[in-house]
Amino acid sequence: MLHKSPALRSKRLFTKNVAYYSTVKARRVIAIRREDQSVWERRAPFSPSNVKSFVRQGVKVIVQPSNRRAYPMQSYINAGAIIQEDISEAAVIFGVKQTPIDLLIPNKTYCFFSHTIKAQDANMPMLDAILGKKIRLIDYEKLMDESGNRVVAFGKYAGVAGMINILHGIGLRLLALGHHTPFMHIGPAHNYRNSSMARQAIRDTGYEIALGMMPKSLGPLTFIFTGSGNVSQGSQEIFQDLPHEYVPPEMLRKVAEHGSPNKIYGCEVRRRHHLERKNGGGYDHQEYEEHPERYISTFAQKIAPYTSVLVNCIYWAVDSPKLLTIPDAKHLLLPSHTPWLPKSVGAPALPHRMLAICDISADPGGSIEFMNECTTIDTPFCLYDADRNKDTKSFKGPGVLVCSIDNMPTQLPRESTDFFGDLLFPYAEDIMNSDATRPLEEHNFTPVVQGAIITSNGKLTPHFEYINELRMANIRSRHKVEGNDQQAPVVILGSGLVAAPVVEYLARDKNIAVTIASQVKEEADALAERYGVSSEYIDARDESALRSLTGRARLVISLLPYEFHGAVARACLSSNAHMVTASYVRPEVQELHKSAKEAGVTLLNEVGLDPGIDHLLALECIHHIQNHGGRIDSFVSYCGGLPAPEFSDNALRYKFSWNPRGVLLNTISAAKYLNKGQIVEVLSGGELMSVARELDFLPGFAFEGFPNRDSTIYSSLYGIEDAHTMFRGTIRYRGKNEHTCLGPFITYFDENKFMPWTLQILNITFMAWSRRSHSRTLGPFGIWLLRQFACELLGLVDSSIFYENLKTRLAERVGMSGAAALESLGFLADEPLEKKGTPLDTMSHYLTERLRLEKDETDFVVLRHELGVTWSDGKRERKEVTMTVRGDPGSHTAMARTVGLPTAIAAKMVLDGEIQDRGVVLPFSPVVYKSLLSRLRAHGIAAREITKPLN
Repeated sequence: MLHKSPALRSKRLFTKNVAYYSTVKARRVIAIRREDQSVWERRAPFSPSNVKSFVRQGVKVIVQPSNRRAYPMQSYINAGAIIQEDISEAAVIFGVKQTPIDLLIPNKTYCFFSHTIKAQDANMPMLDAILGKKIRLIDYEKLMDESGNRVVAFGKYAGVAGMINILHGIGLRLLALGHHTPFMHIGPAHNYRNSSMARQAIRDTGYEIALGMMPKSLGPLTFIFTGSGNVSQGSQEIFQDLPHEYVPPEMLRKVAEHGSPNKIYGCEVRRRHHLERKNGGGYDHQEYEEHPERYISTFAQKIAPYTSVLVNCIYWAVDSPKLLTIPDAKHLLLPSHTPWLPKSVGAPALPHRMLAICDISADPGGSIEFMNECTTIDTPFCLYDADRNKDTKSFKGPGVLVCSIDNMPTQLPRESTDFFGDLLFPYAEDIMNSDATRPLEEHNFTPVVQGAIITSNGKLTPHFEYINELRMANIRSRHKVEGNDQQAPVVILGSGLVAAPVVEYLARDKNIAVTIASQVKEEADALAERYGVSSEYIDARDESALRSLTGRARLVISLLPYEFHGAVARACLSSNAHMVTASYVRPEVQELHKSAKEAGVTLLNEVGLDPGIDHLLALECIHHIQNHGGRIDSFVSYCGGLPAPEFSDNALRYKFSWNPRGVLLNTISAAKYLNKGQIVEVLSGGELMSVARELDFLPGFAFEGFPNRDSTIYSSLYGIEDAHTMFRGTIRYRGKNEHTCLGPFITYFDENKFMPWTLQILNITFMAWSRRSHSRTLGPFGIWLLRQFACELLGLVDSSIFYENLKTRLAERVGMSGAAALESLGFLADEPLEKKGTPLDTMSHYLTERLRLEKDETDFVVLRHELGVTWSDGKRERKEVTMTVRGDPGSHTAMARTVGLPTAIAAKMVLDGEIQDRGVVLPFSPVVYKSLLSRLRAHGIAAREITKPLN
């Protein structure tokens, strides 16, 4: 007898099934839909063996055709299923992943993982369609027993596949870091026919580990498994194929310090190990279940620092504490210098203890906060670094390797389908009783199924009505931060020369509402209109108005003159708002440190250019040297903001790109520095220029520098107390002392006595100047003239003195070149002068107008550090760090960019919780300065470092 062909047998079997169903009167018809969410999705809710059981019970099973499904269609035909595209006959439709909106059939019962129970934004349109089409939705995730445990899940094989994937990824990551390991012989989960083949490869890897083939420089590896459910158990089954030893959480540090490289250490972490009450400590299971918001997680502090690989297997619920927040990750991913991370021999050292995270829970923004999107089987890994960057193209960069595939089990599709189908089958009988056209009340579902019904008859079921509230809360939250008519999270005080980049940077983030508050309302309005934010008037001298404004802010950025920062800080403290400023810490701000720390308020200072970027670059270089065994012998630094060379066409070789009052005060203030072990002090009153020195580090420029304020305090702040030289200075273009002509006009005012501006001008006090100016006619039209101002400064009663005589008298005081310089600046002309509160303010205002950058002109910022270094072998070097930034006439000045950008970035870091220090804070910790520098470099603000031998 001739054998019949398989095709003929299939056709006859198919015909037999149709004939059989035509005679069956049962109304129970179910369908298994084709999966179309991902090209990798090869699972099904039921296996052919499950279908065969259904058919024996008289159930008609329709299966949509799919050649991608792990089990071929022939297997389902052999089991008695009908293969057809049209599944509208079925009352209940089973799937695995979400169903596209246009494929949803009205008045049906659908079963699949909907991912709607947390009001996930991406799936809300699907939920709306389900409600509109009056579909009864049963979500597998909510099929739970009396104890609240899930009864149907792919969990075990999610754990199995996830563990295989992360072992594969560790091999690639360690290779990129310079270490060949036995893990290189493990492939991704979908490369294996089944998990048994994968486990054999893992056992082979374990054999090599046991033989000592792991590089000793890596130290012991610790795998932390969170939770004890199916996912964790599946992961640990794979882990146990390696030579291993389990330890409790309290032993992790000991293992990290003294463990063996010939085995892998595991630790299963339960809730009780890392959750504790916010008030009083301790853990109570029942209380946590009812009030998770009362608890915090200590995982980041007690467990994560000793973790090599984190395998996250826990379900995260809204309001539950997170395992790792964004700030936690930032601290963990900084370069580690702890004794339990050994230095490499012949290969690069690991950057930090934590190598990889396998987030099998795959819940964006959940227990691993920074994991805000899943990876995919196509691109299974990404590197996440301390600056919140994600790199999916390389295994070599900084950060931790993350694998967070949301459909892990489909990499082992047959086993996953068998496992899941066997769990779901006992509940299918109850589910098949569903008729979505009838009211839910007419059904008598078991509690397990009843509790999983999300929607019915066009409404959310009572147990899931909270989804509407959660959706509305999400919408209100978005509207609150997007609408400028709401409470402003960020207030920027000041609208001057450096404000624009601050506003521009923060306005890009739609989660931040920006308000610009300024005494110059037209400036604030112009900025607000340009960047789409709000503006309002503020007089910073009105402390009640300040408190009212800060009371509406989460964070305040003060770009006001430094003398206002004390008042701003007090207002922020009273309003529990953070403050960020680019200026030096004022004494009246520093005295608020304890109160701010107790109140949980951050007062972050010195995050501009100078001070600011100068600190960041200095500390990066200093810490690198110290971490490699070097000693800093000397530190010399200069910084300056200048007009571009082609625009330095005036007597001062200078134009104003930042607060002119600050420029003048910086020029005439006292200074102090350490030079070869000796303290050098320069008195105020213009003597700084007399000690200026020529600088030739950029040979194409004629620079000179003079000391800036008290440099000696930075020996301890920078941690280089042993340095014999500590000097911080200011750069100007070299000239014939023309720029010193203003020095004799101004001496530093007495800040400590709080007297009204007791500036001396050529031995004439402001009080005398003020009296005379009020007792005489100020000019032909009752206004103050530049010529009269010069006469007052010279002590001349008669302002009608001949021009030549006035110039001669001026030259007697400031020299011929100085007199010529002042003349070129217009100080001897009969031109109007707007008189301000003090001579300094008057001069500042005038020079701002006279020496401003024109529309098509630009500026130039230069920063220079020179560090003398001695290494442990006696070798001596000089590290030279040079940063130059040129402004863009069509955008921002170099000064605005280098002051405004770091200020804005630092403010965003405070808002995002990346900076968690409280009280008066400087940007001196690695967690701050490394992130700031990284983000500044991304914006084109970077320095060049070279090394020169000194021996």
